Amino acid sequence: MPQPAYGPGPGSGSEDTLKDVPAGCLPPMTVRDMPEPLPLTKILGPSVILAGLGVGSGEYIIWPFITSAVGPAFLWAAVVSVTFQYFINMEIERYTLVTGETAIAGFVRRWRHWGWIFCLFTLVPNMWPGWATGGVTAFTFLVGGGDVGYITVGVMVAIGFALTMSPVVYKTLERAQFFKVGLTLVFLSVAIVEAITPEAWADLPQAISGFGTLPDATAIPITLLLSALVFAGAGGVNNLAQSNWIRDKGFGMGAYIPRIVSPITGEDVAAPTTGVMMRTDPANLARFAVWWKRANTEQLVSFWFICIFSIVTFSMLAHSTISGQQLTAQANLGFIKAEGEMLQQVVAPWFGKFFWVFGSMSLVLVALGTVDYIARIVADILRTVYLQGNDYWSESRIYFFAVWAGVVSGSVILLSGVQQPLVLLMTAACLNGLVMVVYGVLLIQLNLRGLPKPLRIRGVRLAVLVLATAFYAFFGGWLVIAQVRGFFGG
Repeated sequence: MPQPAYGPGPGSGSEDTLKDVPAGCLPPMTVRDMPEPLPLTKILGPSVILAGLGVGSGEYIIWPFITSAVGPAFLWAAVVSVTFQYFINMEIERYTLVTGETAIAGFVRRWRHWGWIFCLFTLVPNMWPGWATGGVTAFTFLVGGGDVGYITVGVMVAIGFALTMSPVVYKTLERAQFFKVGLTLVFLSVAIVEAITPEAWADLPQAISGFGTLPDATAIPITLLLSALVFAGAGGVNNLAQSNWIRDKGFGMGAYIPRIVSPITGEDVAAPTTGVMMRTDPANLARFAVWWKRANTEQLVSFWFICIFSIVTFSMLAHSTISGQQLTAQANLGFIKAEGEMLQQVVAPWFGKFFWVFGSMSLVLVALGTVDYIARIVADILRTVYLQGNDYWSESRIYFFAVWAGVVSGSVILLSGVQQPLVLLMTAACLNGLVMVVYGVLLIQLNLRGLPKPLRIRGVRLAVLVLATAFYAFFGGWLVIAQVRGFFGG
């Protein structure tokens, strides 16, 4: 998509548009017209990426394990969590649609130090290469043994080359996740036909009758419970990357912001990444209304439906074939090995192998997306907040170095001996769950005070965002209390 020129647009109304929007430590926003809305078929992609990253450890490992242990009664929480994330994602998108800035840049406009804090929020929970390790481990179930650590390092290096050699990085990521989602739908369609029994489907209404109930803490520990809720959908800092992806796709005012390209194979530019506020006259408000409706539809179909469909179907597959069988005491890769072996017995040998092939490819593609969004968020923060006016350090160039820093740090963790996928994934999930509480509060503040009045969050969406923040705060607080009690022997 051709990038419009920077600078204030013609016409009046700029002061009225910007008078309520703080500049903080960032340059003031210029004002332009909202681009004409694109058809829905041309904006599909960002939520598919989010869904592709969501169909990983939660859908493939944690929720099926919980369902095999306690039945489908707790699936209500998965639906609630994905629904809350739908509304969170749309409030992240609202700010970017209107300004072309990421939500984190909006936070920084109110307090400069959110920049380095969100760098830590992005790096610390997500630097653990659990997805790549899980994918390689699942592959060894199919082909036999091997040194998982060294193989995973090779996978991480391949991910680094795939991202940094792409002329337009977003296009590579989008194609990979479209493939991932397509593979998911194929696998689940086969599972529905070949493996899930009518008796299992008959138990599914327990998810409704059991609404509000929690599984016994002795069967499902709080760390696993929070991991399930965070990884029902995308979860954590991953949701904030929706700003970056819709901007690269050209949603709304994001069309005025340069896309990330490879500094090796693409045309790298050191253009600004701060916002371009839409003019709030009737014509622009009407265009925003169309963008908003289509963005909501794209998110509902590509993210909400795919995530819930995946969680429910994978869980019912486990409930149908291995419910009540003592396969393993934890939701780890030992459980996945045992489930694949059981599927070979109760369905067919090829289906159990297909289960492992899907898991391996799925988790590796989650690792690809995770490295991407870590680098995107960090590059955007560094360029927007700390390297303003620097003609050398474009966002694309910072992204390149951030990708390889992630590859190197992940490899160091693996080669140091920390290679257990469950430990890595649950560490990522629990830390991300706590981060969601922080940015939930900041999103409410941002979309109440950081946008012109006609575009602010209100009504039902505001109430749901408050409930979502309280939901993750409840489980995050429960986790903290449980860990403190455990530490002191309580």
